[in-house]
Amino acid sequence: MKKLDKLILGSFLGPFLLTFLVVDFILLIVNMLKYFDEIFGKGLGFFIYLELIGYFVISISPMALPLAVLLSSLMTFGNLGEHFELTAIKSSGISLIRAMRPIGIFVVFLTIGAYLSNNYLVPKVNLKTFSLLYDIRMKSPALDIKEGIFYSGIPNYSIKVNEKRDDIRLKDIIIYNHAEQQGNLNVTLADSGRMETFFSESYLKLTLYNGLNYKEDRLTRGISEGPVKFSRTKFDENVIVFDLGAFQLSRTPEDQWSTNRAIKNIAEIKEGLDSIYTLVNDLKFQNYQTAESIYPFFTKNRKLSPPEEIKKRKELDDAVRKSRIQRERKKRDSLERLKTKSDSAVVKRLDSLQNRELKINVAATSQPLKTDSIFKRKLSRNSLNKNSVDSSTKLITSVDTTGKEIPKKNPRTTPLTPEEKALIDSVIFKRGYISNALTMSLNNSRNLKNTFNVKMTQIENHEREFRRYEIAWYQKYTQAIACFVMFLIGAPLGSIIKKGGLGMPVLISIIFFILFYMLTITGEKWAKEGVTDSFFGTIFSNLCLIPFGLFFLRQARKDARLFEGDFYSEIWKKLTAFLSKSSAKSN
Repeated sequence: MKKLDKLILGSFLGPFLLTFLVVDFILLIVNMLKYFDEIFGKGLGFFIYLELIGYFVISISPMALPLAVLLSSLMTFGNLGEHFELTAIKSSGISLIRAMRPIGIFVVFLTIGAYLSNNYLVPKVNLKTFSLLYDIRMKSPALDIKEGIFYSGIPNYSIKVNEKRDDIRLKDIIIYNHAEQQGNLNVTLADSGRMETFFSESYLKLTLYNGLNYKEDRLTRGISEGPVKFSRTKFDENVIVFDLGAFQLSRTPEDQWSTNRAIKNIAEIKEGLDSIYTLVNDLKFQNYQTAESIYPFFTKNRKLSPPEEIKKRKELDDAVRKSRIQRERKKRDSLERLKTKSDSAVVKRLDSLQNRELKINVAATSQPLKTDSIFKRKLSRNSLNKNSVDSSTKLITSVDTTGKEIPKKNPRTTPLTPEEKALIDSVIFKRGYISNALTMSLNNSRNLKNTFNVKMTQIENHEREFRRYEIAWYQKYTQAIACFVMFLIGAPLGSIIKKGGLGMPVLISIIFFILFYMLTITGEKWAKEGVTDSFFGTIFSNLCLIPFGLFFLRQARKDARLFEGDFYSEIWKKLTAFLSKSSAKSN
């Protein structure tokens, strides 16, 4: 590496690390504000908050990297241009693209690292973030009873303390017991009390002194009902124990979020896409089967068969399911074999005893041939009797109830007369066969329409989830590529501005980052709604910003003064001169 490359790369790494930390901190604050009311004020330890903040820092790093690259590259080349170092580099015969090469190579490796982080590190961190955030949400707020305010943090109780002498001693206490879910019918009043925790703050012991307990049964609806039971109990000391299990942080198993696409890498997302496509294909195949079963005339005249793509996919899915069932059955059989190995010796002994008994029985039977010959004779006699019966039934065509034979009539070959047709039609219309058939067909059509509507809604939901999985897949590439796109904008733009520091570079970086963020949200929304392809929707922001980078690079190579007033005044003078000449020629 040459000294020039070390100089440029060294001047870039410092601002890059600083801007990355600043941007990551800003995005961290923005994300923490969303869950501020849910995670603070619950008496959690310092390390729990530190763990959550660490997870947030890693999960938002893919969004912080492009902005850090944009701001640091803009500051680097702005400082070089401001101190005339970039002018000296160009005067020595080194082009701008050659000066950008060390930072460009670093950004290429940074892009690869960002992709690997998005695919392997961020999904695991997101899983731990969701798990910890859910556990913090489920935890009840810290036990903080304030004076003159009803505290309902303890389940099924409402406590009011008019005076707190310290964290233990209380004065003038009111407790409403809502355990029976019948309203304020169980009230306890006490002059003073003590509040203490025990068993590692798992239980709260509240000792009340000099008080009364009022309890009233709920009034049932009835005119002739008697007065309800009311009891009043006076006590000198009363101890109430509260379970504080809801105030403890219990960790939920991470498998609960295994279906979330934000915690999957590319291989797992592809498996999810394949399973969703299988569900959609099964629903489409069921639509054809439902239509064919509701309308029987399809089976008579023609078959309502699905397209070949759906049939092939259905056959493939069925084969996969069959192989999976076979594998599970083999595992089950292997487990059963392992269980029966311990009893193999006993089974062998039983088999040997049974074989001995069979040999003894075979030896005891001395006339097997005679019984076989007798059995064969009986079979031959039965066959002769059946043949005679069959020959006799062939001669008799039919028999009435009295036992007389009825001669068989020849079938009719002449067509029906108009009178006979009218008679049959009258029977059909009078009994309502046509109206019943019309009603049945109408009901079948309505049922089929409702079924199709339900299946269509299910298919649309699956397809929307399919597009979201595709967006999560392509985001792992586009967020990494955005680092190089931002470098392509920031480096030439800094050489044009020729101002370093945190003034103009920060302002321009914020403008381009907001533009990048808006284009990203717009493209993803189009992709989710199916307006455009998922790949185009996710890469839309990069495609829109690449022309800006190429334009700034072209202007930087020509040493254009895009951010100077003289540049635009000269353009205005040329435009007015051109318009005046064109107007003079027309006159």
